[in-house]
Amino acid sequence: VTKYFSSKEWIYETKFDGIRAIVVIKNKKVKIFSRNKNILNKKFKILAQEFSKIKKNCILDGEIVAFDKGKTSFSKLQRVLKNKTKVYFYAFDLLYLNDKDLRDESLIDRKKILKEKFVFTNLFRYTKHIEKEGEKFFKKACKKGLEGIIAKKKDSKYFSKRTKDWLKFKCHLGQELIIIGFTKPKKTRIGFGALHLGYFDKNILKYAGKVGTGFDFDFLKSFSKKLKKIKTKKNYFENLKDTEFVKLKYVAQIDFTEWTRDKKLRHPRFLGLRDDKNPKKVVKE
Repeated sequence: VTKYFSSKEWIYETKFDGIRAIVVIKNKKVKIFSRNKNILNKKFKILAQEFSKIKKNCILDGEIVAFDKGKTSFSKLQRVLKNKTKVYFYAFDLLYLNDKDLRDESLIDRKKILKEKFVFTNLFRYTKHIEKEGEKFFKKACKKGLEGIIAKKKDSKYFSKRTKDWLKFKCHLGQELIIIGFTKPKKTRIGFGALHLGYFDKNILKYAGKVGTGFDFDFLKSFSKKLKKIKTKKNYFENLKDTEFVKLKYVAQIDFTEWTRDKKLRHPRFLGLRDDKNPKKVVKE
C-alpha cells in the first residue's frame, strides 16, 4: 500500500529482504520449504541443523536472511553457497504446535505462543513488533535504509494466500519480474548485455523494460549459458529488436525508483534470481 497508517488494531514488523520460508519439524526431522514448495535444507544446511535441535512438532513461518553492513540483503543471500555467507531465520508466525493447529487463533496470540514456547538462538530469531505507531516506525525504517515494514492486523487468522490483513509499507520500490529475453553483450561485456523483463496481467504477458546493471562477472558468465539453453523462437513482443527470447523459467528480483507513465521500470537494478517464485504467478504489485 501507499497510504500509510497507525492503528491500535495493527502490529508492525520490519520487512526483511530475504527468502520467505516455512519450517516443518516433526520428530526432530526438519524440512525447510520455499514459497513454491522447493526444499531448502541443502542450501541452508546450518539452519536445518539448528532446527533439528527443537524437540517440538511444529510449523514456523519466517524469513531466511543474510546481512550486509547491518541490513538484510537479498543480493548477499544469493552468494550463500559460494562465499559461506552467514544466514539467520527470523520466525514471525506459528501455524502448528504439538498436535494443535493454530491457524484460527489470532495473530497476536500466535506470536505470544511463539515467543513463550521456543528458545531462540543466534541463528533462530524471534521477529519483534511494535504496536500503534506504524507511521513513525516506517519513517525510522526508511531513514535506516531498510526495505520497509509489514503491517499486520492483530486479530487476523492465518491464511495460505495473499490477504489485506498483512500489508507492505515499502521505502523504495522493488519486486520480482519474469526474465523474457536478453540482448547480446557489447564492447568488453561478456555473457549478455541486458535482461528483458515482464509480468502477467490477467494471464497476459506485459513488458516491464530491461535491466543492465547489478550483475557481477561470475553471474554474467554462468547465467548466459543457462539462458542459451532455454532460447525460444517465440516472439513475445514484436517491437523488441536484437533480442533473444527465452522460455519463461527464471524470475529476477529487481530494485527500481518508480514505474513510468507507460508502465516501464525507471532505473532498474538486478539483485538476484528468485527460485522461490513461480513465473506464472508474477504480477505487477
